[in-house]
Amino acid sequence: MTDRIRYGGDHNPEQWPEEVWDADHRLFTRAGIDTLTVGVFSWSLTQPAEDTCDFTVLDRVLDRAAAEGRRVCLATGTAAVPPWLAKRYPEVNRTDFEGRRHRYGQRHNFCPSSPAYRRLSTALAGRLAERYADHPALLAWHIGNEYGGACYCDLCAAAFRGWLRERHGTLDALNDAWCTTFWSHRYTDWDEIEPPSALTEHWRGPDHTAFQGTTLDYRRFMTDALLGCFVAEKEAVRAHDPDTPVTTNFMGMYRPLDYHRWAPHLDFASWDSYPPLDAPPTWPALAHDLMRGLKDGAPFWLMEQTPSTTACRDVNPLRRPGELRLATFQAVAHGADAALYFQLRASRGACEKYHGAVVGHAGRDDTRVFREVAALGEELAALGDATLGARTPARTALLFDWDSWWALEMSDGPSRLVRYQDVVHAYYRAARASGADVDVVPVTADLTPYDVVLAPVLHLVKGDLAARLEAVAERGGTVLTTFLSGRADEHDRAFLTDVPGPLAPLTGVRVDEWDARPPEFVQPVPELSAGARLVFEIVLPRGAEPVATYGADFYAGSPAVTRNRFGAGEGWYVATALDQDGVDEVVRRVLARHDLTGPYAGHRTVETATRTAPDGTRLLFLLNHGREPARLTAHTTATDLLTGKRVEAGAPFTLDPLGVVILSPQ
Repeated sequence: MTDRIRYGGDHNPEQWPEEVWDADHRLFTRAGIDTLTVGVFSWSLTQPAEDTCDFTVLDRVLDRAAAEGRRVCLATGTAAVPPWLAKRYPEVNRTDFEGRRHRYGQRHNFCPSSPAYRRLSTALAGRLAERYADHPALLAWHIGNEYGGACYCDLCAAAFRGWLRERHGTLDALNDAWCTTFWSHRYTDWDEIEPPSALTEHWRGPDHTAFQGTTLDYRRFMTDALLGCFVAEKEAVRAHDPDTPVTTNFMGMYRPLDYHRWAPHLDFASWDSYPPLDAPPTWPALAHDLMRGLKDGAPFWLMEQTPSTTACRDVNPLRRPGELRLATFQAVAHGADAALYFQLRASRGACEKYHGAVVGHAGRDDTRVFREVAALGEELAALGDATLGARTPARTALLFDWDSWWALEMSDGPSRLVRYQDVVHAYYRAARASGADVDVVPVTADLTPYDVVLAPVLHLVKGDLAARLEAVAERGGTVLTTFLSGRADEHDRAFLTDVPGPLAPLTGVRVDEWDARPPEFVQPVPELSAGARLVFEIVLPRGAEPVATYGADFYAGSPAVTRNRFGAGEGWYVATALDQDGVDEVVRRVLARHDLTGPYAGHRTVETATRTAPDGTRLLFLLNHGREPARLTAHTTATDLLTGKRVEAGAPFTLDPLGVVILSPQ
């Protein structure tokens, strides 16, 4: 698409008179902005009535972009319905978890099972593609926006029943999958089935359900229902434009939707990065790697990030000087081929008027934020195509599974305080701290490229996964899994065998009992000089050897961490929620067995990431997330692509606070 990283962001010129457009483009040129995301919420503009389409403004926006030498990621504008559509077809408005049919307002406001929404959204997407397929500014298609949420209306209930028929085939199979002999729930007619909501199977919110299998299937169904909307629009676009790549912007570790089910339908992955306020740098890194893993390691787009501050939280801190640059290069280090912002010019009104922007309400180019954006644009232009299309040569995989996430967090017992993201992040963070590159992949991924597979809280074991994990160890690799893994099948039915179910041969352990305690209780694990919380499985070794043990209670001295020799490799089992230091130590030992610890692993603030360019050049990113200089010793002779400075192997060099270098052996 280009000879440099795409740089720009959301541009909403329809909110402004055209004299502001002139100022915007002058500022975009000064900032090095070459890519505009246009039309994300434009449905009411481009289709003011069902029988009327008006592309006058959009024509001028795209023509102006082309005249300025900029490219456009053109949205179909269907992420939020216009008022006339909701008024004329009230069934398009969602019904919420409590059973309330909403009236018009907000966004994420359409029912994915609504025939009116599907018909009108696909028709609009088709008209846009017919009009702009050959436009010189068009770079990519952006369908919808941050798909999410759920609907529980009668249309969705009927669609859910049809989805269940296709998935399970017969009522007998469905009753068996959902264990409906419990509480007299056996269904004798498909029409008896209701979506699991606050009015049916749930209490105290969406994570408290009487029948986990039912709710698990509804979350899968809603993922597929929203995906169906995306696919329908993509097909409408493809009818007129067979070549321009198509995407939609994801939200990283977003719980409601299983992005692995969406991945095959995207031409490239893209996502919006707004990490939690107190998140360590490995949190967005994990999400970057998850997005890269959606398309088998192919580069992704950072579709949105704030240049300064968000506006959607109770407290919205400002990015400090240097943080924007560091966050952007972190995305590039993990596979981004585009770095875009929300937003380019601040909205004048509504709920995002305080959201950060490259250009503020006054339209100035002498603000700190604008200067940082412009300086970063110069750096990315100078970097050119050095990182474009580069891949990550990881030998460590971390399994990420939405089904296990959903099932774990709606399970009654042993502890509702265990959070899937937190446990997965702890193991990812440990691997990164040890200097390993990590691919975050689905449970269906090919595991043959990996020496180490981390599979924390793998609650559900589906299909042939257990056999594929055994194959990793059989050929000499190491597989690590944890407490609450191997508990249930794809329907969240407990395996009728010893815990950890199909993972027992690989791990060499048996678990008959498990303890759970409040979060303030800490169980010591002396051999790791660490503590553990929340859940404590009582392990009976069946071939495995203890690595660390519990230090208190009646199960003191029983294994907390084990290692089992399996073929030429090993299967590790961590039976409790270790604190971060404990996880770090265990993962470091696993990685060391395969010589996967990095040369800068001893520097706690320094993140490393490797990308291999299409020509075979191996690029090492070093990012200092600390507020103090990091004093390092070069592991090899290389040149920093950002400054042109050369470092010699064995020589000391300094990485500035919030600093970045990209080392190339040229």
